Amino acid sequence: MLDDRKLAVLRAIVEDYVSTNEPVGSKALAERHNLKVSPATVRNDMAALEEEGYITQPHTSAGRVPTDKGYRLFVDRLSQVKPLSGAERRAIETFLAGAVDLDDVVTRTVRLLAQLTRQVAVVQYPTLNRSTVRHVELVPLTDRRVMLVLITNTGRVEQRVVELPEVVEDHRIANLRAVLNACLDGCGLSSVPELVADLPERLPVEDRPAAATILSVLLETLVERHDEKIVFAGAANLAGADFATGLRDVLEALEEHVVLMRLLGETTSDTPSALTVRIGSENPYLRGTSIVATGYGSGDNQLARLGVLGPTRMDYPVTMGAVRAVARYVSQILAAS
Repeated sequence: MLDDRKLAVLRAIVEDYVSTNEPVGSKALAERHNLKVSPATVRNDMAALEEEGYITQPHTSAGRVPTDKGYRLFVDRLSQVKPLSGAERRAIETFLAGAVDLDDVVTRTVRLLAQLTRQVAVVQYPTLNRSTVRHVELVPLTDRRVMLVLITNTGRVEQRVVELPEVVEDHRIANLRAVLNACLDGCGLSSVPELVADLPERLPVEDRPAAATILSVLLETLVERHDEKIVFAGAANLAGADFATGLRDVLEALEEHVVLMRLLGETTSDTPSALTVRIGSENPYLRGTSIVATGYGSGDNQLARLGVLGPTRMDYPVTMGAVRAVARYVSQILAAS
């Protein structure tokens, strides 16, 4: 374990390196930080930190830079995550509160995170298998065509046009709508196939063909939308970043949503709202990057995850504060909706 003085030296090295992107020397540390020790003592502490693998010297006669191990200790010993200002919090709330549906919430969230952190923001859509049915709507378009709209408790809306096998009057469509909602309201989407299996038999004979067609499209929609969806923003922020793995690898990972899903999956915590930080070599799928992520949802029900991806030379207190604040606002919006 490092003593408080060496921890203070490590903290100063991380802060200076993140700020300047230049290796940090003992003289600069002694001048810029109130360490209350001589440059010689700082040099001794830096030598000890280097020996224990917390910092490294990239070039001969150069200063030191943090290693993954050094960043890890810095993050673990953070006394507090930098809170957002009142103006920032109000701006976040106003920006996200203007969303009209789930797609808009996700789009606004990923843009906002990228702007706040100057990193690549990643937001996972709430998956259908964690959602419940809020409402099923059948909207007549013609006498043989209806719009099927499935609305979930997470605000997700799926809609499909259904070609009916015969002419069906509006009052019969209304009856089908009522039966569907009575059967499915509040049920988990994974339970829908079982619940509707014998539903046509409970209807008048003349309504069964239309009901079977509508249910077939409904089940197809659930199957097609079962895979998780993810969006990202802020790729332009990578232009000035320094990556140990190379920018090309990072850009390829952004294109491969499977990789992004795995990266977010690796940050899953037993506590849904807990912040998780994976640094450098801790990311098995994309070494040389850091990921700060957390879950969002309603109460203890985590619906999905969001976070940011960037170089290990990241302003962790600011990034962690932004991720936590945005996730909290998104959760409030989904709960209220």
